[in-house]
Amino acid sequence: MITLSGIEKKYQMGDQTVHALRGVDLHIDKNEFVAFIGASGSGKSTMMNIVGCLDRPSAGTYQLNGRDVATMDSDELALVRNAEIGFIFQSFHLLPRATALDNVAQPLIYRGIGHKERNRLAADALEHVGLGSRMHHRPNELSGGQRQRVAIARALVGKPAILLADEPTGNLDSSTSLEILSLIKELHRNGQTVVMVTHEPEIAEQCHRIVRLHDGRVLSDIRNDVHIAAGE
Repeated sequence: MITLSGIEKKYQMGDQTVHALRGVDLHIDKNEFVAFIGASGSGKSTMMNIVGCLDRPSAGTYQLNGRDVATMDSDELALVRNAEIGFIFQSFHLLPRATALDNVAQPLIYRGIGHKERNRLAADALEHVGLGSRMHHRPNELSGGQRQRVAIARALVGKPAILLADEPTGNLDSSTSLEILSLIKELHRNGQTVVMVTHEPEIAEQCHRIVRLHDGRVLSDIRNDVHIAAGE
């Protein structure tokens, strides 16, 4: 499903070149539940941006479902994001004046789906995350956990191949974090491919695979309690 080969990412900051990723090789199969973990500056957010087609690598190839997306232009990447990827963000990124239903239906507008069908699909997605009774409420009328459930429903409404979660529990208390993590694990059990960025080891340990990054490189790759050192 996801194959990264020799991925590099460089940023120019003044007269300095920052190497965010340095020759990353990684393969993720369908229905895996993978965590990217590392300290600030390790490259995990850059990895998420490239996997999510929010950014392009400076070098290397990225195959997503058999398509090389590393060299696509911005318009092509936008189409791939809309069709293949669902995003969950730490800060929810909900439209404050729109209802939960309208927030969830928003990605479907860009697919050209009509109003009635958009609302039907959005309502189904909200029911799936346990918010069927709150679909006409605005974000300021919802708790933090409910807002994240709306964001999850929005990510799922287009039936994406990949669900990308960027620190999805970062703005939540411990009890609500467990509820959201439990929901994401349920989605995985039902066949969803999930890639999650986190800096919290206890969150990463809930995933079936942990990819640890350090200084732009894959330091280790852990699957089912079996340690696989990078490069072996």
